[in-house]
Amino acid sequence: MTVLDDVRRLVGGLAPAAVCDDCIAERLGLTIRQHANHKTRELAGQDGFERRKGGCALCGAAKLVIGRRRA
Repeated sequence: MTVLDDVRRLVGGLAPAAVCDDCIAERLGLTIRQHANHKTRELAGQDGFERRKGGCALCGAAKLVIGRRRA
């Protein structure tokens, strides 16, 4: 299982709610937030994943988040 797979599963499991990179890094135990940022940018535009400004479902902060549309 890769970090990208872990991020995909976490974000997909929260759908349609969106989550920020900081919360992704915290939930997955990533030591570098930029690792989460790199993977969310990679996912954006694929298979219903989208990055946008909005509220994070986990911390409530208004920032750049990623979510996945439910089919």
